[in-house]
Amino acid sequence: MTTDSASKERPSLRHPAVFLATWFGSGYLPKAPGTWGSLAALPFAWLIFQLCGRPGLAVAAVAVFAAGVWSAGVYIRKSGVHDPGPVVIDEVVGQWLTLLAVTPDPVLYAAGFILFRLFDILKPWPASWADRKVAGGLGVMLDDIFAAAYAALVLYLIAPWLGG
Repeated sequence: MTTDSASKERPSLRHPAVFLATWFGSGYLPKAPGTWGSLAALPFAWLIFQLCGRPGLAVAAVAVFAAGVWSAGVYIRKSGVHDPGPVVIDEVVGQWLTLLAVTPDPVLYAAGFILFRLFDILKPWPASWADRKVAGGLGVMLDDIFAAAYAALVLYLIAPWLGG
């Protein structure tokens, strides 16, 4: 497989897996698709938490993780790219897992957003290992789970100083 995202055309959003993998097309927005995907995850997290509480958000994260393994795998096969930038469903799950550490609050959600993006970009071990060694849809999803664990821990620890 190639890693050059320009080598093939983008898969169409008409395919349900592509629509889901790009989180309703947010991964096709210009520049920094992971940031767009993380931002697009925030209102869903807020709404799910309001309607179903922390357990509902946890269940939603697990369900979207499973859907992400499938949809990212389909996107990889369609595009021929190992870890395609437009696939942002992994950021959605990572963002939701990070936000499980706190209750909905604009300051805490902003901090969670920043922390998750930071750990997703830095990829401390084992996120870096998963990013390099685990292939397919699972590989796309797994490194963000590890990044979310770091972000959630830091968010939980600093939340009292942020008003949470």
